[in-house]
Amino acid sequence: MAKVETVVFLSLVLDLFAFTIPLPLFPRIIEWYTIRESSNPNGFLVRTLQFVTSIRSLLYKSGAQSQRWDIVLLGGLMGSVFSTLQFFVSPRIGALSDKYGRKRILLITMIGNILSALIWIQSTTFASYMLSRVVGGLSEGNVQLAIAILSDVTTPAARSKALAHVGIAFAICFCIGPPIGAYFASRPLPKSFDSWGIGLNVYAIPAIITLVLLVAETAFLVVALPETRGKGFATAKVNEKSESNGTHTNGNGVHKPPVAKRSVESRLQILKSLRNFHFYFLALFSGVEFTLTFLTFDLLDWSNTQNGKLIGSIGIISALLQGGYVRRSMTKVGEGNMAQRGVSSCAVGLVLLALMPGFVQAQPSIAMKLLQGAAVCMSFTSATVVNSLTAFASLQCDEGGVDSVTGKSVEEHPQLAKGTALGKFRSSGQLGRALGPLLACASYWTFGPSATYAASALAMFALSMSMKKVAKTKSA
Repeated sequence: MAKVETVVFLSLVLDLFAFTIPLPLFPRIIEWYTIRESSNPNGFLVRTLQFVTSIRSLLYKSGAQSQRWDIVLLGGLMGSVFSTLQFFVSPRIGALSDKYGRKRILLITMIGNILSALIWIQSTTFASYMLSRVVGGLSEGNVQLAIAILSDVTTPAARSKALAHVGIAFAICFCIGPPIGAYFASRPLPKSFDSWGIGLNVYAIPAIITLVLLVAETAFLVVALPETRGKGFATAKVNEKSESNGTHTNGNGVHKPPVAKRSVESRLQILKSLRNFHFYFLALFSGVEFTLTFLTFDLLDWSNTQNGKLIGSIGIISALLQGGYVRRSMTKVGEGNMAQRGVSSCAVGLVLLALMPGFVQAQPSIAMKLLQGAAVCMSFTSATVVNSLTAFASLQCDEGGVDSVTGKSVEEHPQLAKGTALGKFRSSGQLGRALGPLLACASYWTFGPSATYAASALAMFALSMSMKKVAKTKSA
């Protein structure tokens, strides 16, 4: 089903392009709201910052950097809202797609995404901007449903390569989304907009671009995406091959006995372990990922454009690794081994970030090299870990479809249906993404960046060691 894979990939590019546009804007957009609403003591933003300051005062002595670090923590709160909502709704979205079909549920979630962009365009207050984040968090389902669709239309043997398209789409969009968002953020709105009498966000142009992309994606999905749930593409291919050969082959024409499928209990246990790893990894990685632009804002006073270039460079390297290494080597190396390598790379990157603040003033050239080295390590991590764990989880699911002999639907275990199982898997990661920015930002302004990244590095090394067992386990 090459056509379906192409449709899914193109829709992901549109969706993730829209998702990555605002990433480099967070520090400056909070700063804009702070200036705009500082005179209103009863405003939502002022009350929120007062709450942040009161917590900080219990843990950290006020200093010259306190106000900037409060913005860092507020950024963490903003990031966690979206992921917390995803934690709650992802299993439900997956289960609904098992019951009503992937396409129908995907189109419903797209309506929510479009509404979120519309609210952002007109969010002249911090409260309205947070409303757009809430609506987006409740409705984002493209990535998890794309994974379920690709799992529907591919055989287990081709699953890892197909799911690599998700990572490639992420990498491509991280190359182009943040720089474009930063570029248009610096462009003022045409004066003709003032005559409309409608208040618009300072970054309305990036928001409008996001809206256009989401509308285009929705129209494309309506026209091009077929329903894949229960069609049995993957099962039919496996059955046809088995019937024609009578046995399985190793890809070189050499016959070998069929491999016995793992028991339901074994697969459920593996899925549980993978969910735990997904949670712990993203709790650590999302913290450094989210605070990276705040680190450059805090220590280097970087602009949106500079942050956009940093995120874009990470995306470029990740895209090259996805297409040139990960997609070709995943099956040979093994999903578990590939994930462990990515976790180890992240630990090294965190060590480099922990060293960086000590060189910013005295030897800025060394500080930049440390930042660049950390970016390369994070690129490898982005290219490997989540994609590998997701492919591993998908291979534990029931394939469903229609039995080619009896013509009856193949019964699936309720917990191993792709939508349900992969929804829970994504939910665990989103819980990590919800907690990670909060914990990392709180640690950042309590103990400073060096201590925060050093502690995260130790935790990431420990996680890599704990993954040895799953790395040795065959995915299917």
